[in-house]
Amino acid sequence: MTTKPKAKKFRIRRTPAMGAGTPPPSAAPTTDEAPQPRKSDRPVSAATLTRPVDAPKQAQPSQAQAVQARAAQMQAAQAQAAAAAAQAAQAAQAQAQATEAAAQTHAAPAEIASPRETRAETDIDAIRREGLTGRQLRMARRVAQKHGLAPISDFDAVRQLRVRGIDPFQRSNMLELVVPADGAGGGAGGKEPPAMPVDNGGNPPDMGGGKVQLPQTVQLGKVGVPSTDTMSPADRRAIEIGAIQKDIAKRRRRKLALLFTRLSAFVFIPTILAGWYYFVMATPMYATKTEFMILTADGAATGGRGLLPSAMYNSQDSIAVQSYLLSKDAMLRLDAEYGFKAHFADPGIDPIQRLAADASNESAHKLYKKSVKIGYDPTEGVVRMEVIAANPQTSFQFSELLVRFAEERVDDLSRQKRDDSMRLANRKLEEAKVDRRAKQEALIRLQETQGVDPAEQLGVLRQQIANYEAELLEKELQLAALLDNPRPNRAKVDGARGDVRRLAALLETLNARMTAETNGQDSLAARAAKIQMAQADLQSADMFLQSALESAKSAETEASKQVRYLTVPVKPIQAESPSYPRAFENTILAFLIFAGVYLMISLTASILREQVSS
Repeated sequence: MTTKPKAKKFRIRRTPAMGAGTPPPSAAPTTDEAPQPRKSDRPVSAATLTRPVDAPKQAQPSQAQAVQARAAQMQAAQAQAAAAAAQAAQAAQAQAQATEAAAQTHAAPAEIASPRETRAETDIDAIRREGLTGRQLRMARRVAQKHGLAPISDFDAVRQLRVRGIDPFQRSNMLELVVPADGAGGGAGGKEPPAMPVDNGGNPPDMGGGKVQLPQTVQLGKVGVPSTDTMSPADRRAIEIGAIQKDIAKRRRRKLALLFTRLSAFVFIPTILAGWYYFVMATPMYATKTEFMILTADGAATGGRGLLPSAMYNSQDSIAVQSYLLSKDAMLRLDAEYGFKAHFADPGIDPIQRLAADASNESAHKLYKKSVKIGYDPTEGVVRMEVIAANPQTSFQFSELLVRFAEERVDDLSRQKRDDSMRLANRKLEEAKVDRRAKQEALIRLQETQGVDPAEQLGVLRQQIANYEAELLEKELQLAALLDNPRPNRAKVDGARGDVRRLAALLETLNARMTAETNGQDSLAARAAKIQMAQADLQSADMFLQSALESAKSAETEASKQVRYLTVPVKPIQAESPSYPRAFENTILAFLIFAGVYLMISLTASILREQVSS
């Protein structure tokens, strides 16, 4: 494998044009001399390159004359630099073409690099050492593409643009488009002043007609022009970035200060005030806890029936007692017996928890519901009560009185149920008794008016009628037997017919006695029917009376089962240390509430601001 040998570096001799009144430059370096290293690779402005060399100190003229002289010198230097740059560019281009042709003729392209390639590599290395930023390199590539160049890298784009005399880092200025009316920048009669020899330090000449378009480097040994603009773009950029960072930090500090002020006004200060109240100002309150249950006569909790748990089937009594203890009625009764309003209107209580001296029942009831906390557990059937007061003795007394009120209310509720059930059963029993007595009296009156029991008389008559009917049937058979003879006995036939006639008349008489009225009285059958109906009514009354007696007994049994008892498994005990206020928990809760309110307000304001701005 063959490698490309290192080619010899060539340096083109540039001889700038000599202007009128300008001394020639020093001996230029030959092609054999190595290029001198640059002491500063920082690009400078055109004004810095075109400033004249310091002259010997003379007497200083007036300020106006000095300004005019400085302006004239600047214009002359710009014109000389433009002319020198044009001549140097032409010479460099011709020399590069000649060198490239000679290299292509005498050197093998596959083994030794041409002077043009070597110069391009040297220029790229020099450009790389200038320390250009990524933004400048991207700008150079865009400018190169705009001018139709095809660079292989960002540094090559800078090199090709400099070869063409284009500065990719200089922006256009609107003031440069204005042409001076008096031909400023030219010599007398509109002629350009003679060119001033300027050494570019090996960079390509300027093709901009007096305007330096390339990033130039200042060699410390050759330029000693006093100037206030000696700062490099990198330093200036660093200063600007530092200023931006300081401004951002200042804004951030200001925003943080405003945020802290808002948080202090809406969150921290209210939280501190709330904590100060809970830790310092709030009056300590004592709590007395009590638990009680409502049981039936058989010892089970209220409502225990069927497949459902005993405490969940019917909890009306427990809920009713809970509602009563929290009602205004219980509060008024507690105030009447122990002075609830007077206790909480004591001046020793802090103003926030204190009750006004002339407070209404509604205000006192609001405080009562905060001081008496009752909860019912349906799974266990237990009513838990907590009574809060300013001293432990009062809290204990309030708890005992409320337990007594609950017991009386439970007795009242069960008594009403028992009375209702027993009242209905007793009323039905009395009605049954009265009805039976009336039916029995009606039967007795019928029996007294009839004298003899019509049923017995009817039985006798029915028996006689049955006997006579049997005898009549026998006589009819005898008569039929006599008439069957061809020559019957007349006397026997007549006697048999007379017996039949007499028996038939007797049966008619007996039947008439049963159904016909006699002496203005009802018939025996009617009187017997009345007596039978009276007896049937009496039997029905007896049955109703028996049913009423059974109902009364069952109602009494159910009433005895409906008796409610209030038992207290956890009795009230006087407290020794205050239970309220819970200073730490309440302070944390106040902080969370204030923070949440501030967060909601901030989010709402941000959303509204965004909607309005959009």
